[in-house]
Amino acid sequence: MSRARSVRPLRMLLCAVLLLASAAGPAAGAGSGAEPVVDTDLGQVRGRAHGTYLTFDGIPFAAPPTGPLRWRLPQPAARWEGVRDAGSPGSRCLQRPSLGPGGLSGSEDCLYLNVTAPSAPAPAGRPRPVMVWIHGGGFTSGAGDLYRPESLAVRGDTVVVTVNYRLGIFGLFGHPGLGGAPNFAIADQQAALRWVRANIRGFGGDPYDVTLFGESAGGLSVCAHLASPASGGLFRRAVSQSGPCSLDSPPGSVLPGQARYQPFVPERTTVAQGTATAAALGCERPDPGAAVECLRGVDAAALATPDLMQRFSLVSYGNGALPLEPRRALETGRFHRVPVILGTNRDEMRLFLAAVLRAFPIPDEAAYRSRLELSFGAAAAQAVAARYPVGAYATPALAWAAVMTDVSFVCPGLRDGRRLARYVPTYAYRFGDRDAPNFTGLPAVEGFPFGAAHGFELPYLFDYGVALTGPQRELSNRMTGYWAAFAHAGTPAAPAAPQWPRFGHSPSVLSLAPGPGGITTLDAEAEHGCAFWNGTWPPP
Repeated sequence: MSRARSVRPLRMLLCAVLLLASAAGPAAGAGSGAEPVVDTDLGQVRGRAHGTYLTFDGIPFAAPPTGPLRWRLPQPAARWEGVRDAGSPGSRCLQRPSLGPGGLSGSEDCLYLNVTAPSAPAPAGRPRPVMVWIHGGGFTSGAGDLYRPESLAVRGDTVVVTVNYRLGIFGLFGHPGLGGAPNFAIADQQAALRWVRANIRGFGGDPYDVTLFGESAGGLSVCAHLASPASGGLFRRAVSQSGPCSLDSPPGSVLPGQARYQPFVPERTTVAQGTATAAALGCERPDPGAAVECLRGVDAAALATPDLMQRFSLVSYGNGALPLEPRRALETGRFHRVPVILGTNRDEMRLFLAAVLRAFPIPDEAAYRSRLELSFGAAAAQAVAARYPVGAYATPALAWAAVMTDVSFVCPGLRDGRRLARYVPTYAYRFGDRDAPNFTGLPAVEGFPFGAAHGFELPYLFDYGVALTGPQRELSNRMTGYWAAFAHAGTPAAPAAPQWPRFGHSPSVLSLAPGPGGITTLDAEAEHGCAFWNGTWPPP
């Protein structure tokens, strides 16, 4: 099995989350009733008023990357005459469903963003801090309009921007004719940040007070921006949710036979894949530039196959855009020195495993030990089985989920925290509501609860319309307060909320769970066996 095909199942599952003119704020346009109008550097936009907040959706921040602009760095969007309607989102980027049935959707013409701002004037007429959200979806699916940030805007007194960026083969392709693998997806996000710098003051935001935050692939994108020279000065704070810079899943973590998964790869790997893909599509040419021009003429549907979208869903390093692998950048201190929040969920891998357990069950201890040997080798598997004995869990599948959550997400994230904390204020959390609502649409698997799975913190920060219990609503309010306070001052110190200590001395990870005592500090490194994993995985 080729590496591209063998890593595809996990990359597909990592997509699973989930398919949202003055410092005082936008002014109402003359004759437009409650519809606010704002000037941008390309023309005026008319948004919508929703009582306590305003929205401006579908604003272009770059030219459509179509035709001759396919696989080029984002170019300036064209000016428009009159007032552009910003009452609905722009097209989502071309994608396929991350989970479940469905075909190709979206468009190559997709570089749009959405702005949500409080309708009330800013206190003292001063601009509000800005939060720029990068969506998840494994770099193959998702969109900014899937996230409704009105609570962060209104309760947090911030201006929130959600963005689209090119996905899969359109966003992370590489080829000698392109001079390497330029990471167009990351460049799109940088173009959106530059749009914020140029325009957000008209929406009541401070262009020099930007917090970049994202989840899953969005969290990995935050890692890339921390290490990318081109992102310097475009944000002052960063939040990475369930996207550790050191994310590293052993082989077979979700499916037997699946290869090791690392979201950042050397540029040469992507370029080699691109050369092979061009040949397979009939675009092999002696001149690499001619090969790329041939590929630009290929119908988008022929490029957006499930295999090619997954093959090109890894971010390339070792180039001008991303000189170092992000975890190495953190190790050596070669990253943008801004305060950081980072965290993971208590049961991250349960989401991915729930999608495949019916087809690939782990019914007993023998199956569990067999999977351990496939992932870690016979010698290490014995040590892992001793650290995570089947008898300590309700089922072998839950034991497996605990192993893969700790080794892939929690401990890599805490290692990142240690590296960051040497240089910048760092705050770590673990989301732990094991009764969080399942908003994914995935059916439950008997005997395998989702718990605090990957992405299950999102309804506590964004308005998904799911039902939360009283304690869960209180947790949501606390989390919104922490995130907003960080955006305001670089310290997550919410009023009347438990103190969130800086990361560095255990126990200094903040547990985020509902109910009395749910928000407290914990020794996450001890609870998740990180001393064990630091000597076991990744291999030398």
